[in-house]
Formats: sequence, C-alpha cells, structure tokens
Amino acid sequence: MPAAPARDRVLDAFEALLIEQGERSATLDAVAKAAGVSKGGLLYHFPSKDALVDGLVGRLDDRLAEDIDRIRTSDEGVVPYLIRTSFAADTPFDRTILAVSRVAQGHDERASAGLARIHDSWYAVVAEAVGDPLVARAIVLLSDGLYYNSALLPTGDSPRGEAADVLAVIARLLPS
Repeated sequence: MPAAPARDRVLDAFEALLIEQGERSATLDAVAKAAGVSKGGLLYHFPSKDALVDGLVGRLDDRLAEDIDRIRTSDEGVVPYLIRTSFAADTPFDRTILAVSRVAQGHDERASAGLARIHDSWYAVVAEAVGDPLVARAIVLLSDGLYYNSALLPTGDSPRGEAADVLAVIARLLPS
C-alpha cells in the first residue's frame, strides 16, 4: 500500500497530537516531526497553525458528509443506524471529532461551529426520518449520551445490547 499523501499524514499527526497530548503540544514542529515531513513540507500544505485547524475542520466536514450519506442509505434505517454507531470506536471520524473537540476546548469558534454542524446534521436527518422534531431531538441526545458514556466510562456491557435497549425505548416514542 502506498504511503498516504503528505497533507493527510500531517492532518493525521495533528489529530494524534491533539488527542494524546492536547493543543499546546501540537506545535508546527511537533506535527511535522510526527508526520515524518520537514517543517517546510508542513508549511507548504498548511502555512500556519490556523491553516492546520482549518484543514482539520475541513476534514471533519468531509467525514460528516460521508457519515450522513451512510446514515441516509443504511439498510437498517436512519435511527437504528445512528444508535448502533453511537459508540466510541476509534474510527477516523471519531478521531477527527475528538481532535476538533480538543481545539474547541480552547474556544476556537471554527472548531465549535464544526461540532455544532455534526449535531445539526444528525438532527436534520433524524427529524426527516421520524417526522417529529421533539422525538428527533430526544433521539440525537440519546445518541450523544451513548457516545459520551462509551468514550468516558468503563463498561462491561456489550454496546450492541445497550443499543437494542435504546432502540426499544425509541420505538415506544414513535407512532406505530
């Protein structure tokens, strides 16, 4: 398999540093070193740390668009797909969300807006599927809770079992 393009390696390295060490450690020098490129190579793609954040938020938007497409085209339906994928799984999208969250913690409006777009997009697709804005909001909040609990709390239960339980509750919220 050929090596990833330098731009992708730089974004991967930036994500990893943000997730593992925090925003302060994700300097241009550290990102270049972690990506295996020269600082000049990094600056060719991202002339500043602001440009690197813009690139990361752009990656988030791209991965969100792919996720929304998967949600809309899922054989199991919008709501079951959303709930069953609402567990931290160290996917590329999860890693990008975590990295952007780290940037947002530093009060970066671009990162905060990117995270809001995720929530708004999920809400829109669920609302379209269920036809009730309040039920859609509840479903998205349940999804958020499943994700955060799986990411932050140790669990002995199978996520699939928990997803099935949540889907059973959601079924009671939806008209027959």
